[in-house]
Amino acid sequence: QAFVAEVRGRELTFDRALDRVERHTEGRRGRLLDIGTAGGSFLHVARRRGWDVEGCEPNRWLCGWAREHYGLDVRPGTVFEQGYPSGRFDVVSLWDVLEHTPDPRGVVAECHRLLRDGGLLVVNYPDIGSWAARLMGRRWVFLLSVHLYYFTRATLTRLLEATGFEVVTMRPHIQRLGLSYVCRRAEDHAGRPARLLGACARGVGLGDVQLPYWVGQTLVIARRRPTEHV
Repeated sequence: QAFVAEVRGRELTFDRALDRVERHTEGRRGRLLDIGTAGGSFLHVARRRGWDVEGCEPNRWLCGWAREHYGLDVRPGTVFEQGYPSGRFDVVSLWDVLEHTPDPRGVVAECHRLLRDGGLLVVNYPDIGSWAARLMGRRWVFLLSVHLYYFTRATLTRLLEATGFEVVTMRPHIQRLGLSYVCRRAEDHAGRPARLLGACARGVGLGDVQLPYWVGQTLVIARRRPTEHV
């Protein structure tokens, strides 16, 4: 239910993110692969902007949701199960995925294989070195059991460089989320005031108002170096 409720916010977020990606493709659209695409909101936005899109997702329910809601044929399973040919894609994206994987280096190396020379890898991740993470400490919202690895700007840059990429931009990633959802997320930290604000927002019909939201998420765009330079 919460997943479906936040679809609009995800679409707004991805539309803005694609503005940044397309600055580095000089406006050209080509083949795009989204790994761990969840319900396919990023693929939907990219296809609407003229990209030739493909995606994979381990959760079969989400694959079905993407098909029913967006008409997308998302492949079930991990990227390693798909058999994509080398050099097929102009852009490969990992939105909130890398921190969940048991082998981040292997995933990034596979992205390098799938990209053409000069292609772009797009990664969004919760930055444990951000000032938001340092300020919140043990109460940082991204300290979750489903996150197997944490990265800082320095450690992710080293990983990308070691696997054949050159970072071209790294910046805070601003998401759009509904006011009611933000209030629910804030309850663990603000308690009763957050619950009251959420109830008031829903009561006056403002629960779906989309707010900018940032607590340490970082966006990285990196360019694939030719194999002989790795």
